[in-house]
Amino acid sequence: MIHQLIFAAPRPGMTETEFQRYWLEEHAVRYASKIPQIRKYKIDTRLPVEGENAPLWGGIAEIWLRPEEQIESLQTPEFLEGARLDEPKWAAFWQSLVLDTFAHVIVEPPRAEGVKLVRLVKRQEGISLPTFRELSLGKHAELVAEVPGLRGYLQGHTVDGAYGIGEATLDAAYQLWFDSVEDLRAAVASPEFRRADEELGSFVQQRYLHEMTVAEHWVIGPDAR
Repeated sequence: MIHQLIFAAPRPGMTETEFQRYWLEEHAVRYASKIPQIRKYKIDTRLPVEGENAPLWGGIAEIWLRPEEQIESLQTPEFLEGARLDEPKWAAFWQSLVLDTFAHVIVEPPRAEGVKLVRLVKRQEGISLPTFRELSLGKHAELVAEVPGLRGYLQGHTVDGAYGIGEATLDAAYQLWFDSVEDLRAAVASPEFRRADEELGSFVQQRYLHEMTVAEHWVIGPDAR
């Protein structure tokens, strides 16, 4: 199943709080969740964390689709006449980023809604895609799994089709779950996290590393419909 991540930002004139509220209470309920091909649907709203650089986006939509139904989902009335037409009312669509990924579960994530750190990465120049995936899913994953307080860990690697006519914008999205923001902060300050981060720096480009702390909100799920 494709695990699609859609990163979105507020349209001009809308606060992040207004943006998140509309996304959760209006767009998700009235439009996006009506698209029949969507099997699971979650919205992650940004949590302002002291010391974290302001990200490019205010939230993330996580959508699970069967690969053979993805194009069909974009041709439905629910998308064309609903979700797509509604988007300019609340989102700066020119800032949106869409990543189609295949998920690799390193530590089984909790089913309950939680707090997580999302990290977006791009491999260093000269490192092939297979080598990047091997490094990411190998030693780096092992080091992250040792971080104290970690409740779940998923690596979403960009699908091969995104490289068909050139380079994908990003190569992977990492999701790390914790019980609270306080636990996340403690984890990031730990020696285990620093070791994992040093390993990560050996094969990704620092300038393309984006981080965002978010709170999860299930719209459809955690069980697929």
